[in-house]
Amino acid sequence: MSEQKMMHATDATNLADILERVLDKGVVIAGDIKIQIADIDLLTIKIRLLIASVDRAMEMGIDWWQQDAYLSSGAGSKDLEREHRDLRKRLERNEELRKRTARCEAKA
Repeated sequence: MSEQKMMHATDATNLADILERVLDKGVVIAGDIKIQIADIDLLTIKIRLLIASVDRAMEMGIDWWQQDAYLSSGAGSKDLEREHRDLRKRLERNEELRKRTARCEAKA
């Protein structure tokens, strides 16, 4: 009968090291899918995938999740503040126009 040798799980440590390196440095995967018939482009899909840690992404200037209202609680409040300021300005302009109109009607 043949004896089976016991194997140790050293790959888990290697996988963790590889994952740490990938997230630290970042990896970009790019590809294009193009569908053509008789040299006429019917559909083109450009795929870009970046795998990196949040810290590394922010170092590269990628921070879209901070402005997305669905992903960041602060992003929604910034939008509301901006909308509030815009509405205040519009209200002030409308009040000024109403006063001017009232003055013109009083003179007539």
